[in-house]
Amino acid sequence: MIVIVDCGMGNLRSVQKGFERVGHAAAITDRPEDVERADRVVLPGVGAFGDAMVNLKSAGLVEPLKRSISGGRPFLGICVGLQLLFSESSEMGRHRGFGVLPGSVRRFPDGVRVPQIGWNQIRIQKQTPLLAGIPDEAFFYFVHSYYVDAELESDCVATTDYALDYTSIAGRGTTYGIQFHPEKSQDLGLRILKNFAERVC
Repeated sequence: MIVIVDCGMGNLRSVQKGFERVGHAAAITDRPEDVERADRVVLPGVGAFGDAMVNLKSAGLVEPLKRSISGGRPFLGICVGLQLLFSESSEMGRHRGFGVLPGSVRRFPDGVRVPQIGWNQIRIQKQTPLLAGIPDEAFFYFVHSYYVDAELESDCVATTDYALDYTSIAGRGTTYGIQFHPEKSQDLGLRILKNFAERVC
């Protein structure tokens, strides 16, 4: 069972439809017990890091999500869902994340147009099951003003250049996070979802 966690932020139905297009049913939920039972967990999010954490805590979802990740069940964070994997964010104050991966979430430097909206490339740093069939320098669709500064090079799966090189895909074991929106990234975005459903284990 694939569950898509509703943190009250983002178009969850578009992610669900993306999985359906590649042949996999996915249920949208905000119930901790569904996360506990899930075989695979997807956490999308659009908006502010701190708001997402508040919503997840109020729904009792933070600890079930962390247990799912530590237990080795495949996890995919999308956009803010990637950022929440890290230690902290400086978006509108200082907020603690899940702390699954060491690093911080920072705003793009002054003088850079934010948010970054549109197509940009990834540069693959290491091959993983999530990227099966994805060519280096492939384009995906991004919308964000803050980026992940991963502390460990080994957690960086791919980088993207927007005024600086930042981690646009992070991963360790069966836990992944992607900064771009696969559901808006046409065929290669759907390939990412299919890989997560079928190859990450």
